[in-house]
Amino acid sequence: MFRNKEIQVFLLCLLIISLLVALASFFFISIEAGVVVLLTAILLICSFLIFTKWRYREIEELSSYLRRISRGDYTLDVRDNYEGELSILKSDIYKVTLMLSEHHSLLQEDKIKLTNAISDISHQLKTPLTSMMVMADLLGDVKLAEEKRQEFTNNIRVQLERIEWLVTSLLKLSKIDAGTVLFKKEPILVCQLLERAIQPVLVPMDIKQQTLKMNGDQEVSFSGDFNWTAEAIINILKNCVEHTKEGGTVSLTFSENALFTELIVSDNGGGIAKEDLPYIFKRFYKGENAGEDSVGIGLAMAYSIIKSQQGDIEVKSVLGEGTEFIIKFYKQVI
Repeated sequence: MFRNKEIQVFLLCLLIISLLVALASFFFISIEAGVVVLLTAILLICSFLIFTKWRYREIEELSSYLRRISRGDYTLDVRDNYEGELSILKSDIYKVTLMLSEHHSLLQEDKIKLTNAISDISHQLKTPLTSMMVMADLLGDVKLAEEKRQEFTNNIRVQLERIEWLVTSLLKLSKIDAGTVLFKKEPILVCQLLERAIQPVLVPMDIKQQTLKMNGDQEVSFSGDFNWTAEAIINILKNCVEHTKEGGTVSLTFSENALFTELIVSDNGGGIAKEDLPYIFKRFYKGENAGEDSVGIGLAMAYSIIKSQQGDIEVKSVLGEGTEFIIKFYKQVI
């Protein structure tokens, strides 16, 4: 405490003033008055020193508390039930401690998610890479029949396309998660959006002889990003086509009211098991009825895109009857 220059200067001023007042009282009033003034000054100085020492001890405890926080100890509680500047400071420090604790927990969760994501990606890439390595070795055999050579070459091309799609999808998801995607807010006619979204699934539907039905007013619209929303709808449509048998039906129904624009994508396929419904938008999740080539990322991407535009998506399904995806884009988000 006495190493503080401000304290030294303040004490020196107090001592000089006290001596001057005591001497003045001694010479101009009486000896007794001078003694009383001197004793009073000494008591005041001692009180000041005791109080200052207490405050310094409190500040030292706060410094120790902050050092422990910097080492990652967020379990401390420095609050007290007193009034004053120090109590307010303790309360504010505790609030900051809670905030740091929450950030630390979020960072730990992000690390776990990143570890799991890397593990999932490695698992998804391992299978096609292993398959391609085996087929590449077989292609090196000069005695391999030409038909088999073409078959293996085609399989390698298919696996490469699958890896390309997976990597591209993961990059898109990572951009959305990082908040680096700037979603546009432009008027979108739902009928034009669906015309764009159904193009990639027309061939698979034709092969499976499925029927596509569309029902809605041509003027229905909402505000959003055309390209990204089309990406989301394409992934949902692909899921419906994949899980609908030959000769089945995929339906698109859209409408608009004062609160939101609603788009319903439904099919009459095998449906989703009840225990799978809470998890179908999770990345790399594959339900009981998922296809062998399913990666479990398409619906996760659709969910992220719609949610990032302040939209909402839910799914209803009954085994053996079909699945219904209900998408809502709200007019105004409060």
